[in-house]
Parts: sequence; C-alpha cells; structure tokens
Amino acid sequence: MQREGLKVSASTVGRTLKRLKERGMLTEPLNVRLAKAARKRRRKPRYAIRMPNGYPVEAPGDLVQLDTLQLRLQSDDVRYQFSARDVYSRWDRSRAYRRQTSITAACFLEYLERKFPFPIKAIQIDGGSEFKRHFEEACQKREIRLFVLPPHSPKLNGRVERSNRTHREEFYEVEDIDLSLEGHNRQLEKWHDVYNYVRPHQALAYLTPYEYYQSWLKSHRALPSLGRVN
Repeated sequence: MQREGLKVSASTVGRTLKRLKERGMLTEPLNVRLAKAARKRRRKPRYAIRMPNGYPVEAPGDLVQLDTLQLRLQSDDVRYQFSARDVYSRWDRSRAYRRQTSITAACFLEYLERKFPFPIKAIQIDGGSEFKRHFEEACQKREIRLFVLPPHSPKLNGRVERSNRTHREEFYEVEDIDLSLEGHNRQLEKWHDVYNYVRPHQALAYLTPYEYYQSWLKSHRALPSLGRVN
C-alpha cells in the first residue's frame, strides 16, 4: 500500500480486518480455526476459584493459607519452605524441600493432614505454578475447597505472610540451620512445637494456638482432644 502511495497505519488495517470478519466477508483458513478449537478443548478449567464474597471463617480448618519461602543457606544451596497457617486458630506448620513444584505441594498437603489437629476444609493460595496441577488434583480428591488470590494481591494472604516473617525473625535469624534437609526439617518440627504449644500470641489474647483450639473445642462441646499432634 505504501508503494501505491497510500498512507495507512497498522491500527487502521487491523480495524478494517476486524470489521470484515464481523461482517463475514473475511474468514480464517480452516486449519487456523481447527487449531483454535483444539486449544479450547485441551484447556481444562482450574479447580481453584476466587473466594466467594462473605465466605465464613468461623472454626479451625475453615481456611488455611499457604505460601512458599525461598531460602538460600549457602551460595549453592537453595531450599523452599512451604508454610501453612490456619486463619482462625493461627496453627502453623512448615516444611522444607529441594524443589518448588506441584508434586512437592501435594506432598506438603499430605504432611499437613498428619500435623493439623483438625480437618482442613479450604485452602487459599497465590497463583504460583507450584499450587497447580498435582496440588489441585490432591485438593479435589480430598474435597478441600481451593481459593486462588487475584493477581498482585499478597495482602489477602496476610496471615501466612506474617507467619513467614515470624519464621525469618525467630527461627532462621536465631538458629544455625542444619546443612542436611532432614536435619533442617527436624529443626522445623521442634520450632513448630514451640510455636503452637508454647509461644503466646497477642492476636489470640496471649494464648497459644493449642490453648486457643482447646478453648474452641470446649465452647462448642466437641469431642475431647487426643493431645499433641506428633
């Protein structure tokens, strides 16, 4: 068109093509349309959804927030801590791994099932790839509701973000972390025993998460607790 002396911008050409398609005067080749249709068929909807407005958090396990924390213990030793905090009781658990994948996240979910004294009903995550595929399948299999945050909104996961800050300040900046992954996780186990059973929380009227959970059980006339979760 320029060679013919016609001055037309790329945006004008784009608008013209769009109008021709809308009028049915211009159609894409068959192979292009088939490729687009195939992509739509392959695109499986996510199990994770946005949290509904007014979702109630009225008991332990109603909502557990998850996040990851990258750790560089040495120049060539990078680990990933998966952290979980129950929004209602502030019950915390963390575990370190070598990789940050959806398979790892699914393994962490199995760990949480053993370490939380109450069933997990719903989980809130950010949009990280480690919380997709295998992790979503694991939640769906267990009928755990899965809520994903809108983009660029970490404050909505503020409970577990605060938990990670506490881990940094009161654990990683104080302890000499074992160089082996197994030793590191044994240290995390001991730290969370202190965190859940010994350390008082201002937000819980200076009760520990364990004491707060016991108080909740009594007020709701639930079954007696079996004691510590090992």
